[in-house]
Amino acid sequence: MDNSNRVPFNGTPQQKEQLLEVIRELRDTKGALMPIMQKAQDIYGYLPYEVQKIISDEMEVPLEKIYGVATFYSMFTLFPKGEYQISVCLGTACYVKGSGNIFSKLTEKLGIESGQCTTDGKFSLDACRCIGACGLAPVMMINDDVYGRLTPDELDGILAKYN
Repeated sequence: MDNSNRVPFNGTPQQKEQLLEVIRELRDTKGALMPIMQKAQDIYGYLPYEVQKIISDEMEVPLEKIYGVATFYSMFTLFPKGEYQISVCLGTACYVKGSGNIFSKLTEKLGIESGQCTTDGKFSLDACRCIGACGLAPVMMINDDVYGRLTPDELDGILAKYN
């Protein structure tokens, strides 16, 4: 697992106890791994290595299996979400109008890849397939704010609003 640009894990004893309680409740249920992982993500907001390790140890399931499930299913995330969640549309209309360049510039400026969060917890970055604003292509959202007809040169000014 790549630990570069990783937000430090800040789980609390209360969260750990909640997770252990979920595991105690569900461990003997057939097919319990997925529901336990879902509950763990509900508790922590994501599935960092530390949480996967707790599940592995308590369930006696290899860590590799848990990591495999977490990376296979799109509902799971290995990284926390930032205070400001950036989504760049890479759907056809946006992509044709340059959203790939917008996304590349954001990964460069923020120093993170898709699905990751900056180390200060301020921004997370995701690609999405359609925001439903094709007439404004290329489009990006930061939380609920929509930015359309973007060019890479506008990104500094937009990001500055959130600092």
